[in-house]
Amino acid sequence: MVLTAIKERVLSDLNRLSPAQQIRAAELVHGLVPRPTTGALVEDLQSIAGILDEESAIEMMQAIEKGCERVDPDAW
Repeated sequence: MVLTAIKERVLSDLNRLSPAQQIRAAELVHGLVPRPTTGALVEDLQSIAGILDEESAIEMMQAIEKGCERVDPDAW
């Protein structure tokens, strides 16, 4: 929630800046806004770790090997 007085003061100050300064101010404000998280969280991945049975894991590795022509066993 933005306090009205703060918002009005920021907008007033912004109007007094040159176009170049307004761009810099906008970049600063955008930099302060939290960015949405991309990808899965570690906790989400840990909750599914180990759910493949051995047969399914082997089948998946073979499909990867066939499709990518390489499997890095140390990556598993």
